Amino acid sequence: MLIILFLIISLLSTDTLYANTAYDPESIWQDGYCVQSTARTPAADSKSIEAKLEGEWHSLDLVDFPPEFWQWNRFRRTEYLDVFRQMMSSGKRQTPRLAGPHNGIVASWGLARKDSFFKLNNAVKGSGFLPKAEKLAEITQLLESKMDSDMLTKLNVLDSLYQNAEDIFSPNQIVSLELYSEPGYNTQTFINQMYNPACVTVYLDIPSFKIKQIARLLHPLDPNLNAYEKAVVRYVNLIHSFFHGDFPRDYIAVIYYNIEIYDNSPGLEDARGTKISP
Repeated sequence: MLIILFLIISLLSTDTLYANTAYDPESIWQDGYCVQSTARTPAADSKSIEAKLEGEWHSLDLVDFPPEFWQWNRFRRTEYLDVFRQMMSSGKRQTPRLAGPHNGIVASWGLARKDSFFKLNNAVKGSGFLPKAEKLAEITQLLESKMDSDMLTKLNVLDSLYQNAEDIFSPNQIVSLELYSEPGYNTQTFINQMYNPACVTVYLDIPSFKIKQIARLLHPLDPNLNAYEKAVVRYVNLIHSFFHGDFPRDYIAVIYYNIEIYDNSPGLEDARGTKISP
């Protein structure tokens, strides 16, 4: 009985300690940049990532996108490009699909901001593929060379990348930007991922996929970034500006590493949240 009571008290104490840990901006921001201390960028050819979860470090194996994910992603992205081509040719404005691979819905859990009781959060994040390490410089140079081109040329460049996605892009990583967090203001997603890098991205579409991930955040002003990390930050900001136009500064890059992949499509017997990664 005493042993059981001790275990219950220990579990409650651990949960309380973690749940009620004060969110301290000073522990995140120093000299105008942030450093995530709960995940480590793996080597470019690594098949695992180290992350600190529930107070302990783990080495987690990465899993690759299944063929059906590539097919769905490519189809929806090229479909999106066609909408813009049609608008340019017709002069008539159309509303592009908001569902699909660009808008990942990211769930995270960590520490509550002062304006909320909850540590849970959900946010839609624009996202895309990351070139393989050996392709990163080449694709970055391509985007830089076409940055001042007309929109039709840019759409064709993006189309060519998507058509050859499996050859160009990493098989186990998605990238995004943290656009709004800076000293003095932090989004709930940012706070959560800084303290707890485990998160889940789900895509609103049919077919639908859910990916459980480790988020690695890289601030462009961090002087300790290695050459590969700097190249990733440069690429993610560049591909964002390539389509949306110039921005006043570079933003925090986020690499989402695949740990588990699920088919979240409704109705199908072999889907409905079935794990499809090894």
